[in-house]
Amino acid sequence: MAEASGMRRTAVWARWSLGLSALLLSAGAALAQAPVTVRVETGLLAGEATDRANIFRNIPFAAAPVGDLRWAPPRPAPKWAGARDATKAGPSCPQVMNADGSPNLGSANGPTSEDCLQLNVFAPKGAKAAPVMVWLHGGGHRTGAGWIYDGQNFARDGVVLVAINYRLGALGYFAHPALTKAAGREPTGNFGLMDQIAALKWVQRNIRAFGGDPKNVTVFGESAGGVSTLALLATPAAKGLYHKAIVQSGVGWFEPVRLAQKETQGLAALEKAGVARSATAADLRALPVETLVGLEGEPQPFVDGRLMKQTATQALARGAFADVPLIIGANSGEDSLLGFRPLGAQAAALVPPAVKPYYADEAAKGDDTLARAVFTDRVFVAPARWVAAAASGGKPAWLYHFSYVGSRFRPMLTRAAHAAEIQYVFEYWGRRTPISAVSADDRAMAGLMHACWVAFAKAGAPTCGTEAWPAYDPKADILMEFGSPGGLRANFRKPQLDAQQAQALPTLGLEKTPN
Repeated sequence: MAEASGMRRTAVWARWSLGLSALLLSAGAALAQAPVTVRVETGLLAGEATDRANIFRNIPFAAAPVGDLRWAPPRPAPKWAGARDATKAGPSCPQVMNADGSPNLGSANGPTSEDCLQLNVFAPKGAKAAPVMVWLHGGGHRTGAGWIYDGQNFARDGVVLVAINYRLGALGYFAHPALTKAAGREPTGNFGLMDQIAALKWVQRNIRAFGGDPKNVTVFGESAGGVSTLALLATPAAKGLYHKAIVQSGVGWFEPVRLAQKETQGLAALEKAGVARSATAADLRALPVETLVGLEGEPQPFVDGRLMKQTATQALARGAFADVPLIIGANSGEDSLLGFRPLGAQAAALVPPAVKPYYADEAAKGDDTLARAVFTDRVFVAPARWVAAAASGGKPAWLYHFSYVGSRFRPMLTRAAHAAEIQYVFEYWGRRTPISAVSADDRAMAGLMHACWVAFAKAGAPTCGTEAWPAYDPKADILMEFGSPGGLRANFRKPQLDAQQAQALPTLGLEKTPN
């Protein structure tokens, strides 16, 4: 597709977010056995103990971002007296919800509130200095919530799992001249990224209380959570808050968008919503949240010049990327984000002439097959390989490709949709999947992939399964395919990915120096 449409395609991806995520995870509750308490910096928490984990939900890691704190860096959470009930999920951050109460594209439903900066902890029983994994949910930076994901199987296997909320949409990634002026020297615009950093700092200060080791933290996320993970790796303010990273379908190539551009976008979006261009910061902070939910724009980390001074792509190319062990990969059917209606000649016509010759097999099958293959490679698969290659010069990186299609989806689907790997990583099927629909093959794949992630969190290498997964070396170009069949693959789609890389890299501002 033409490079001029790159950001447009990224926006489409963001809007579609987790196309099939409603089939994946929920906050599934195991039968509670007994109450359990723990003390953190702000007070006593009363959670629940199950057969697999001690669970603490709805823990504030920052003050409510309301009033003067809307569109401001997160502030410390207030203390409370007595024991805080930590047995129930908290609200999701403001987002568009389905009117019928069913999960939206980010799998969230139920109440929302701007007072949403909270996290959930799943801790092994009797843990001492256990590895910690911090999960950043997906949803295109527009939808989703941390409470959706059940981390009990990570706790069962000796890992403290932390799942967080962060501000979304126009409340999470938004710029306006009045807000920039009001911010003074403070960072502005990347509020969702600031929330993630605040949560990681909370982990550093408090995770020992749950039996976790603050010196062994893995940050990982999928889709928007993967994008966020890459942004954290490129943000100096996050340095030292994590020690390993996993990026699942997190793109990897980002065109630089700066604060002035975001301010222009913010002015235009608010004007379309009926807000005067002359509005002050106080005026904006007084707007009803309903005006802001669903506001037009492209919410995602950007170069604000204060917190984030270059894109993750630029930081990696310039050697300014955090040097930590990394797992990164993508799925075979990321094009599910484009929907399931056939894509016509108009979509196929967007394929760059320099790239199209490498997709002759796909073109022979029709415009839909061609456009979908190019989208998947350009937006996800080729960037993941490039990130792995660029990162491999320091601490090791491992590259994967997820192509496994669950038994219950066959033969309707032949490729693994966007977000399909999450249920295997968590080894958890979600509230919408009857356990009777899960086959022995599905369980085996979940056992394998979950074990790889757990091993990486524990020791910094995915030592799992019967076939050794080698660290990525651009010369050997070997990845691990989680598929049926699975295994090591050398030079996976090399002609196509090389062509995508040659077409994309000149558009990413890699030759420029940061502000």
